[in-house]
Amino acid sequence: MDKEFSQLLAVAVAGGRAPADLVLTGGRVINVFTGEIESLDIAISGHRIAGVGRGYSGRERIDLGGAYVAPGLIDAHVHIESSLCTPAQFASAILPRGVTAVVTDPHEIANVAGVAGVNYIAEASRGLPLDVTVMAPSCVPATHMASSGAAISADDIRALRAAGVVHGLAEVMNFPGVISADASVLDKLAAMSGRPIDGHCPGVTGAALCAYVAAGVGSDHESITRDEAREKLARGLYLLIREATNARNLDTLLAVVTPQNSRRICFCTDDRTPGDLLRQGSIDYMLRRAIAHGIDPIEAIRMATLNTAEWFGLHHVGAIAPGRLANLMVFDDLAVPTARQVFARGRSIAQNGTLTETSPAPAPIPLAIASGCRIDFDSVRFEIPARTNRIRVIGARPDQLVTDHLLLPAKIVGGFAVADPEEDVLKMAVIERHHATGRIGLGFIRGFGLRRGAIAGTVAHDHHNLICIGADDESMMAATRAVAAMGGGLAVCVGANMIASLPLPIAGLMSDRAVADVAMMYDRVLEAAREIGACLADPFMAMSFMALEVIPSLKLTDRGLVDVEQFKFVDLFV
Repeated sequence: MDKEFSQLLAVAVAGGRAPADLVLTGGRVINVFTGEIESLDIAISGHRIAGVGRGYSGRERIDLGGAYVAPGLIDAHVHIESSLCTPAQFASAILPRGVTAVVTDPHEIANVAGVAGVNYIAEASRGLPLDVTVMAPSCVPATHMASSGAAISADDIRALRAAGVVHGLAEVMNFPGVISADASVLDKLAAMSGRPIDGHCPGVTGAALCAYVAAGVGSDHESITRDEAREKLARGLYLLIREATNARNLDTLLAVVTPQNSRRICFCTDDRTPGDLLRQGSIDYMLRRAIAHGIDPIEAIRMATLNTAEWFGLHHVGAIAPGRLANLMVFDDLAVPTARQVFARGRSIAQNGTLTETSPAPAPIPLAIASGCRIDFDSVRFEIPARTNRIRVIGARPDQLVTDHLLLPAKIVGGFAVADPEEDVLKMAVIERHHATGRIGLGFIRGFGLRRGAIAGTVAHDHHNLICIGADDESMMAATRAVAAMGGGLAVCVGANMIASLPLPIAGLMSDRAVADVAMMYDRVLEAAREIGACLADPFMAMSFMALEVIPSLKLTDRGLVDVEQFKFVDLFV
C-alpha cells in the first residue's frame, strides 16, 4: 500500500493537484534526452522527481540561483572493494562529487568468500544514499590457473537472481571459455539470460570477438587502443571507457567518441584507490577531462548518466524526468562541472564537496568474510634453483594492466636465480592463502624499480592470494609474514624491518576505518614503497594485477607462470 500511495501522490504532485515535498527553482536543467538546457522547476515527491515544469508548489523551496542541474553521475563498472573501504565509506567519498549511482561487481570479495561476499556487499549497500546495482560475479574463480578462496557456480548465480540480490552478470573474464563455447561458462551466461551481461575481452578482435558477442555479452571496458575500441563498438558492444588508478585509458579513447557513436559509450572507474577518489575524483573527474578534450558538455554528461542507465536497464536513474530518483548534481560551470550541491533520493546530502549526512557506524565484520591467511611459513621458500641462464620476465607497463612477455638473462648466484635490482629485475611470489595448500608461484618482474626491500599484500586480482615483489628473499619473507600476521593487508619491509602497513580486516581487501583514515594509511605505504625505489605511480595497485591471468601477456599465480595469450602455463626458464 505504501508504494501505491506514494505513486498516487507523485501523480497528484506531477499534475499540480498536491504540493511537492521540495521544489527546486532557478536552475538550468540539463535534458539528456533532447540535449537542451531548460529553465524549469523540479518538483520532488519523496525519493523521486514528480514533475519538471513551472508553477509547482511545495512544502520547501530551494532557489538554485541560475546553477546547472544534471542527473546524478553513474559509474558503469566499479569494484567497491578496490577502494579498500566498506560500501558506506566508498559512498562518502564519491557522493559529494555528484556520483549518485554505481554498477558494482563484487567479484573481488566473492573470490575470497563466495556467495557470502556478494551478499555482504549487497546488504552493506542497502539503505545508503548511493544507488548501488550489484551484478553477479561471473568468474569465481577467474580461471582454473589460480586458486581462489571460493567458487560461484551457474546455480549460485540463478539463486542470487531469484533472491533479487543481483541485476545482471558482471564482466565475463573467461573470454577464451566463451569463444571456445565451454559449457560451464555458457551456463553462467544462460543463468542471466534476458539481463545485462558485462564483458571483459582485452585484445579480442575479428571472428573471436564476433563469437564473444554472439554469446550474449553486451559491453566491454578493457579496450586500450582506438582501433580495438572502434571494432568493439562496430560489433554492437557498449564501450565503457575506463580511468582506473592503474589503467588510464580515458585520454587515448576519447578520440574514438563521435556524434554518431557517443550514445553507445559510458564511463567507468573499475578500480580506484581511496586517495584517488578523494583527491582526483570518480566519474566527475572523467566528465571534466572529456569536456576539456573537446566533447560537447551535454554529450559528456549523457555518457556519464543516461547511456549507462539505458545499457543496464536502470530506468529509475540517469535523467531528470518524472518517475526517476531525485539524484541531482548542481554545479556552476558547464565547462568544468564540479558539484556545488548534491541531492540523492530527494535529499540534499552534500554541499561544496562535503557530505552533510553522517556515515553509518561500522557494523561488526561477519565471520564469513573476515580476513585470514592460512599459510605455513615453515614450508615457504623463495629460492629458485637455476636450470638455464635465460628466464621469462613479466614486463609491467605504467598505468596499464597489460604486461609484456620478456625474455632476459638470469642473474645466478650459487646456483640460484635471484633478483637483480640493478637491472630492475625483481623476484615475485604468489602464495595461496585460502586453503593452506602450500602452493607458491615464483617468477621475476621488471618495471617496479625497487632498489631494496619488498612490498606485499593480499589484494591480488582476482584470487587475492598473498602477493609479494622484492629485491631480496629476506625482505620478501618479512613482508609476507607481516601481511599474514595482520590477517590480510599491505606491507613494506626492508630486511626484517616493517616500514609501513595497512591492515585490511574484511576479507583481506577492505578496512573498516573511515575513508579519510584509509587514504592516509595508504599514502604512507605508497611513500614507503617509493623510499625503497618504487617508480610506478601506485605500485600496490600495479602489483595487484600482476597475478591476474586473464589480462595479457604474462602473469604469475600460485600455480605458476601464465602466458595469457596462449592461455596456458609456461616454464620460468627458457
